[in-house]
This record gives sequence, structure tokens and C-alpha cells, in this order.
Amino acid sequence: MIFQQDFLTPMQELAREAGSLLMSYFGKVAIEYKGDVDLVTVADRSSEALIVGRIRKEWPQHDLIGEEGSRQETGSDFRWYVDPLDGTTNFAHGYPVFCVSIALEYKGERIAGVIYDPTRDEMFAAEKGSGSHLNGRPIQVSKTGRLAEALIATGFPSHKRHKNPNIHFYHQITLRSHGVRRAGSAALDLCCVACGRFDAFWEFNLNSWDTAAGVLLVEEAGGNVTNFNGGPFEISSREVLASNVLLHDELLTEFKNIFEGRVEGMPSPVEYFQGR
Repeated sequence: MIFQQDFLTPMQELAREAGSLLMSYFGKVAIEYKGDVDLVTVADRSSEALIVGRIRKEWPQHDLIGEEGSRQETGSDFRWYVDPLDGTTNFAHGYPVFCVSIALEYKGERIAGVIYDPTRDEMFAAEKGSGSHLNGRPIQVSKTGRLAEALIATGFPSHKRHKNPNIHFYHQITLRSHGVRRAGSAALDLCCVACGRFDAFWEFNLNSWDTAAGVLLVEEAGGNVTNFNGGPFEISSREVLASNVLLHDELLTEFKNIFEGRVEGMPSPVEYFQGR
């Protein structure tokens, strides 16, 4: 531990409490729209109010950024990142893939993170230098060494989809891997990389509260997280490529090819319809 104070224990308790709150709303809330597709629920706001209220009570001098608009920027060495409900669209539609994500940063370095999946009662936790754990047990990234044998995860934006090129990446990586999954929660996708369920994950345009805890979990589980060029991951970069290390160079090569236009064409739906 970097500090004598134990942050991880109260973070887990708080994430579990917020997860219980979410489950009390699950399947009972009405959908609201923030934008064209982004969804907000009463549960989302209530979860953030619970988490932010507790942090401000226990650590009033710490800075904080929350998905639903909570902000405190005073120049503190400590900064919290709170996603009270990652997987809002899933939650609003009754699809049980969502979580609570909380991370703590000290002087620009992420030092603790927890992600709680209340539908499976799975608590992912990581502390800088102490490894990653799932329900108290150590976890490690997978040992898959070839992209052709790998199960990969990605995500798509909830708005401005016409400006996002990820469908091309999805197509190319699908052709070269064992499969690509899109579950709808970036934080849980990163957890699945950390514990070896997925071998890698990439996504465009993520926010700091989406990635802060999950990136630490992957790194502490022995994985690698970079931007799409292989450079260091930055909390503000909005590009995330996480892997078990063994696949990273192969994935970066594929990304380079895609960005440079060296891609295989997609099958024609017209030709398929005519020939079926």
C-alpha cells in the first residue's frame, strides 16, 4: 500500500451499497433520455448521490468527477472517479449487465479501484502494487498468445454513431480472432480482461469515469493498456486498448492496418439476399 490509510475497504463497501440500491430499482424504473440515445434513470442519479455524498463526508478535501455531473475541482492531490451505473442502457432495458465503478487517483496516478457487478455479486478490486482481486481472490490476465484464438471485447458509442469508425474495427478483428463480444459495459469488459474471460478489449471515446478503475484492474492483473498507437494510456485520451500483453503487438498491427485503409471488404447484403 502507498498510504497507511485503507481506501480499498470503504470503497468496496460503498460500491456494494450502491449496487444494492441499483438492484432495488432494476426492472422498475422508467427510461429518460439525455440525448439522442443516452439514457438516464432515477437509479443512476440515486447511486451517484449516495456515492458522492459518502465521499464528500469522509474525504471532504478530495476532488471528484462523476458521470452524472458531480464535480469538485480544488487542486487536491486526490481525485475520485465515479461511475454510479456503467451500462445504463442495459439497466434501463432490463438486461443484467451493469456495474458500479469507483477509482481513486493520487497526484495523477491511479492508486485504488473497485468495480461491483450486483447481478453476479462480483467485486473486482485493485490497489497499486498489490494486484487485482475478484471477491478476495487474486486474478490474472489470460495466457492466450495468438489473436486467432482470442476472445475480444469492444463497445459502440450511444450517440454520434455515424461518426465512429468502430464498425470497421469490429469487422476486421472478428475475421482475425475467435470472436468479438459487445456487452455494453466498458468497466465490466475491462474486468473480464483482468480475470482472463476476455483476452483483450478496445473502445473509442470513453470517459475517465468509464476507465479509471478498470484500467488499474487490468494493469495490476498483469495486463497492458495503451492508446491505439501503443503509447501510454492517459485518463483523458479516450482511446483504450487493453490486453493480456501477449496479444498487444498483434492487435496494434491490425489497428495500424485498419487506420491506413488496408482492410477486407464487407460482404454485400444485396448479393446475399439475391443468392440465398
